[in-house]
Amino acid sequence: MVPVLEVADIFRRHGEAFRQTRAEHLGRVERRVMGAITACRTAVLGGYVEQCDDCGATRIAYNSCLMGKSINGELACRHRHF
Repeated sequence: MVPVLEVADIFRRHGEAFRQTRAEHLGRVERRVMGAITACRTAVLGGYVEQCDDCGATRIAYNSCLMGKSINGELACRHRHF
C-alpha cells in the first residue's frame, strides 16, 4: 500500500518556508538531508524506463537518493524490480 502523504511531500510544500524561519537552527547536514529526501525518486536524480518482458508495459522509474534506510521504510530507497 502506497502512503497517501510522505515526508518528501511535506518538505516540497513547506520546506522552503521552514528553512527560512528556522535558518539559525538548521545545520548544513539537516539542509542536505531535507534536499536529498525531496529529490529522492524524482526526475531531479534521473531515471530510466522499465519494460515488462511478458506484456510490454512500460513505466518510468526514478533513481533513489541512496540514503540506505529511509524514513519511509527500510527498503523504500532500494530499487524494486518491475
